[in-house]
Amino acid sequence: MQRVFEIIERISDSDCNVLITGASGTGKELVARAIHNTSARKNNPFVPINCAAIPENLLESELFGHTKGAFTGAINKKSGLIEIAHSGTLFLDEIGDMPLSLQAKLLRVIQDHNVQKVGSTTMNSIDCPYHCRNQSGPQRKDQQVFVSKRSLLPS
Repeated sequence: MQRVFEIIERISDSDCNVLITGASGTGKELVARAIHNTSARKNNPFVPINCAAIPENLLESELFGHTKGAFTGAINKKSGLIEIAHSGTLFLDEIGDMPLSLQAKLLRVIQDHNVQKVGSTTMNSIDCPYHCRNQSGPQRKDQQVFVSKRSLLPS
C-alpha cells in the first residue's frame, strides 16, 4: 500500500495520463481521486464516467458533446464530459467496455488535446489528464495499443 501512495505522490506533480488496473473493489477510483486531489488541478472538476453504464448509442454524444441538430433529438447544443473536465481530470471507468471506434476517437483527443462535438466542424482545445480504469486480467491487444501511447503507472 505504501508503494501506491508513493506512486500517487509522484504522479500528482505531473499531467501524465494513468491506467489503473486491479480486481473489483480494490479502490481504483479512490486512487484516481487521490491523484486528482493531490495535484495542481484539485480545485477543478474531477469527472468520472462509467463507460459501461452509458448506452453505446449515447456514449459519443456524452463524451464529446453535440451541436444543435446533429441528430434527431439534439434540440440544443450540449457540452461533452470531456469539455466539462477541462482544466480538471477525466476518469474513464471500465474503458475496456468502450467500443473500439470510440476508443480510437478518444485516443485522438488524448494525443491532440482537441475535441470535436458530434455534428461540428470545429475543434475545441482541451487541457486535462485522463485516468482510465479497467478490471485486471488479460488485456485485449487493442487496449494495449490504446494505453501504450500514453504515460502510465509503472508496473
